[in-house]
Parts: sequence; C-alpha cells; structure tokens
Amino acid sequence: MPTSVHAVKTAETTAIQGQKHYLTRGTGAYRRASLALFLSGFSTFSLLYCVQPLLPIFSQQFSVSPAESSLSLSLSTGFLAVAIVCAAAVSEGLGRRSLMSISLVGAALLTIATAFAPNWHLLLVIRALQGLVLGGVPAVAMAYLAEEIDPRGLGATMGLYVGGTAFGGMSGRVLTGIFAEYLTWRPALFIIGAIGLAAAIGFIALLPPSRNFVRRPGFDPRFHAKAWLGHLRNPALPVIFAIAFLAMGSFVTIYNYAGFRLVAPPYDLNQTELGLIFTVYLFGIGASSIGGLLGDRIGHFSVLLVGLALTAAGSALTLFASLPVIILGIIVLTTGFFMSHSIASGLVGKLAHGTKGHASSLYMLAYYVGSSLMGSAGGWFFAVEGWAAVVIFTLAMLALAFASACFAQKLARRKA
Repeated sequence: MPTSVHAVKTAETTAIQGQKHYLTRGTGAYRRASLALFLSGFSTFSLLYCVQPLLPIFSQQFSVSPAESSLSLSLSTGFLAVAIVCAAAVSEGLGRRSLMSISLVGAALLTIATAFAPNWHLLLVIRALQGLVLGGVPAVAMAYLAEEIDPRGLGATMGLYVGGTAFGGMSGRVLTGIFAEYLTWRPALFIIGAIGLAAAIGFIALLPPSRNFVRRPGFDPRFHAKAWLGHLRNPALPVIFAIAFLAMGSFVTIYNYAGFRLVAPPYDLNQTELGLIFTVYLFGIGASSIGGLLGDRIGHFSVLLVGLALTAAGSALTLFASLPVIILGIIVLTTGFFMSHSIASGLVGKLAHGTKGHASSLYMLAYYVGSSLMGSAGGWFFAVEGWAAVVIFTLAMLALAFASACFAQKLARRKA
C-alpha cells in the first residue's frame, strides 16, 4: 500500500477509534516536526517582509509616496488574509502538508520573479500573487500543530513556530537591507528568494505526515460555512481575532514607517544600518518561546496582557529623539508583540471546538487584514502629522487590544 494511502487509512482508523497519536517531546518525529515548522515560519516571513526595508528605496526609485510604497507589503498581506480563509478549506481535501509545501515553493519562486519586475505596477501584481500563494502556510501550520502535537506541550511548540516567523522576519529585513546596500535591491530580492526556496526544500524533507487528520474529498461549501460560523459564535474567539487585528496593525505600522524616519535627518541611516536595526527580531524569537512556556505554566491570558502592555510601552519609547532610545523602544515593542502573538495563536487552538484549521484561518485573516489596513493607514498619519501621530495611532489600537484581552479572559473564566 502506498505511504500516502496508508497514512490516510491510519488517520481514519484513529478517528473511528477516538484515539489520537500525538507527537511528544523527546521523539525524533517531534524534533523533525518542530524544525520543519520553524523553517516554514522562517521562509514565510522572510519572503513576506523582505520588502519592508526597501520602502524608502521604492518611494524614491518609482516616484511614489511612503503610503504608496507600503502597498508592496500591504497588498501581499491583504491577499494573504483572503487566501488564508480559502487555504483552510483547500487543506481539508488536499492535506496540510501538501498545501504548505506547494505554498512555500511557489512564494520563493515569485520572490525571485519580483527581482526582475520592470515597473512598479508589475512589482505590485507579483507581490499580490505572492500573498495569495503564501496563504497556504500560516493558518494550516497552526492547524497542523494543534492536531499533531501533544496538547501538554502545544504552547512551547507554538512558541517555537512563532519564533521561526520572528527569525524569518528579521532575516528578510536585515539581509535585504545589507544586500541592497552593496548589490542594489534586485539582487537582494533574488537572494532572499533563493534562501526561501532552500528552506522550503528542507521543510518538505523533514515534516512528518499528519496522523490525526482525515481528508475530506471534494468541496462542501455548507460544511466550511458551518465551521466558520460555529467559531464566530464561540464568544471568546472573535475577541481573540480582534486582538490579532489590533496588535498586528500596530506592530506593522511602527515597522513600516520607522525606516522613513531613520533614513532622514538627523539620523541619516544607510540601508545596512537600517537593516541591522531589525536584528532586534532576535528578542522576538526568545519572547515567543518564553511566552509560550509561561502561558502553559502561569496562565495564557496573564502573559497576553503583559505582552500587550510591553508592546505599548515600546511604541511610546520611539517618541524620544535619541536613536538608542528609539532602538530600545523597537526592542520592547518586538518582545511584547511576539509574546502576545504566540499566546493568542495558542489560545485559538485551545478555545476552538473542532475544525481547528477553520478557527486558525479566521485568526490569521484578522491578523493580516490588520497588517494590511492599519499598516497602510499609518502612512496617512505619518504624512499629515509625522511620527507622533503614528505612535498615537498605534497606542489607540493597543489600548483596544488590551481591553479585548481582559474581556476574553472574563469570558473564558465564566465558561470554566
């Protein structure tokens, strides 16, 4: 019997018997899955955010405004948000592993194609397509973890996956900035695409097949609509989705327009120096893993509130004129955001009742719509009133996110 057929039969038998064969710590399969999902997070976010340090270059080379240049990122995240919803439905028939593999390879090839875009409009089209293709990874990866990893260690594993996204986000930004300084932006994007392709190949080689997932052949709109509506009727989940929208919107707004501020007087940073600032993502890697572990031990909502408070504090610190204080603010912001994201991601898996892929897709939809809409809206505040307006905008979003987290905590306690 072919391996794929055998895996499906095994999953079906497991579902019938009501048993789950989880990947547990200390096993080789657990380590391979952890590394594979780390690579998927790395590849996804390095390919998605590699254009962020290039926004000032795009603005100058293509004669577009800062808000228009942010479309090279916002279009990707916007189409990614739409694709994530579709990806959850597609993965029910195609399979989690297959869809993630196709998405990672396709996104890497499109990044390479971006390096050869002859004009601004074609570059935006390619970036939009890249967002569509990448939609097969984030929600499906979270669903894979929720289905395959022992629930007792889900927080730590989710933290490791989010750490991979942080490392990818950092690498994409830092390496692109350095390569653009010495090789111009086109070779920089080509190299980032090649690195993403190598990571995709590693992911395909390492990830174990699903053991607790049963394919659903064909496409049943009623099934998917019922699954999404069921999660939206869960009182706590829509509040978690709102937190994702607001927290991600504030985080991306700071990162999108900090570059415009820092390449201008009195800072006058070059592309290498600007890119190196993004090494603060290392703090995000640590924060996501530590946040997941602390959530498992002392309570997820408590850690979520701390993370949001840190994000707001970091945003406020960037108001100061001193460059070291601005960098400190970005460090605190990054630490708090990734701590919040790792906790909120894990809460979706814990609070969802069945069809976890659909619940994850709604979370990621809110996450990337926040990135796209709020990230672009921040450009209007920056153009009209400068950096102070950007910070006020982000602090307002984070205040709403904090209030939402308090409300979700009350709902969870009431249900318990």
